[in-house]
Amino acid sequence: MPITASPLVTAPVADRRPPTAPHHRDGGQATPFVVLLVVLALGAVVLLGRLGGVVVDRAEARTAADAAATAAALDRSDDAARAAAVANDGEVEDITWFGSEVEVTVRVGGARATSRARPGG
Repeated sequence: MPITASPLVTAPVADRRPPTAPHHRDGGQATPFVVLLVVLALGAVVLLGRLGGVVVDRAEARTAADAAATAAALDRSDDAARAAAVANDGEVEDITWFGSEVEVTVRVGGARATSRARPGG
């Protein structure tokens, strides 16, 4: 009796690959995800930029208000307060005197700050 190959003999291991269908394409599925990540990153950058601008405006407004109040108290003059505020990129909104003490409100950008001062000594 001649020896024949059994129909149960399997192909070599190298040939055991899952069948691929030509209509299944995985290419490009990451593109929408990457686009979404880029849009979110740009949004975060814009938001942080605006937040940073607000923080800087507040700090500059405090500095301008302190300088304006100090100048007004030392010179006993509203003009000195306005000049000090302008020198610090600010605009005086209000000056109120309480005897020798002065309260000055200054606006820089979108921020407003108030400071009080009195002459030393």
